[in-house]
Amino acid sequence: MMASKTTVLIGIPCLLTGGTEIQTLHLVQALVESGYRCVTVCYFEHDDIMVSRYRDIGSEVICLSPKGTRPASNKEVWSFLKEGLKKVVEKYQPQITHVQYMAPGAMPILILNHLGVKNILATVHTDASIYKRLWMVRYLQRRKTKAFLCVSETAEKSFFGKSRLYTPGISIKRHNHFTIYNCLSPETIIKDSNGNIVEDNYVIGFVARLEAIKGADYVIPAFAKLLEKIENCCLEIVGDGKLLNSMKQQQKELGISSEKIHWHGMVPYSQLQYIYDTISLLWVPSRSEGFGLTAIEAMAHGCPVVATRTGGLVDFVGSDENGALFTPGDIDMLVYKTIEILSNRGKYAVMRNNAVNTAKKNTYEKYKEKITDLYSQL
Repeated sequence: MMASKTTVLIGIPCLLTGGTEIQTLHLVQALVESGYRCVTVCYFEHDDIMVSRYRDIGSEVICLSPKGTRPASNKEVWSFLKEGLKKVVEKYQPQITHVQYMAPGAMPILILNHLGVKNILATVHTDASIYKRLWMVRYLQRRKTKAFLCVSETAEKSFFGKSRLYTPGISIKRHNHFTIYNCLSPETIIKDSNGNIVEDNYVIGFVARLEAIKGADYVIPAFAKLLEKIENCCLEIVGDGKLLNSMKQQQKELGISSEKIHWHGMVPYSQLQYIYDTISLLWVPSRSEGFGLTAIEAMAHGCPVVATRTGGLVDFVGSDENGALFTPGDIDMLVYKTIEILSNRGKYAVMRNNAVNTAKKNTYEKYKEKITDLYSQL
């Protein structure tokens, strides 16, 4: 069947401003550019700007809940999804359906299977730590999906005990599981690192939702400890979330001046690229992370990363190569690793070059090649 005649249904629980939505946007763009007709179905919450971004790249978007609300009970969610997905499947008759994020639970996959959809793919964007019923994920992989995708080998191993990177040309049999890494935005221009030494004024970056799962609650205390060792540094915080006010209260209580911390809030992608250019080192202190897209984005600008030893971060942040890893919540080690990198100009220059080389392995073009090869086999 020609790609131009193939309709793909992309199912996702919400269209807000998170990393999962951005990566799914890359998936949709790759498919549209390859001639597929894409219909993105958002079950619950949605943001008008994100919905527009999907439509701008050529996807049709269906919001099952016009007001962006979510039913209260699992029974109500099941009924809501069953009714909504049935209408969409009957209208568009997709040849392939790709479920994102495994939320809410197994419901979308089971419903689509019940509706007679044959080619079901699933991508899980986290590791297994947040799932209480791993047997259900494994059951879906073995029984209900054509291929089950993870965004890192570490995540895939946490679900299935082993991993396999997808490469073009792999023969697709029934019920596979693979890793296809997330990618940089198509608009990203990877900087050619020239190994510049650290400037006299060090700039620490934190780019994430201001939530506990992203480690936002210990960013300010860690920065306070860093200031005790290195006075000539500042902190750039990009993002918004529930912990914004408490983080600003931490700044006040720890006596950190407003000149040392700059709060940017949510920024457009073009502005974020400029901020990455100014950062000396990026902190990714997440407690859980499926992939860690901001780390790759920073590396594309020659910026080393100090990240937690969790999820996909372990796959591409190498100690003494392009950054350093530490145990989630270990503030002292976060500060120690930061000082160790910034105080060694020769080591820092090597890390900048290595960071750029890491980013080059995760371009949109390479992701598109893999995902379209996979789809062509379905």
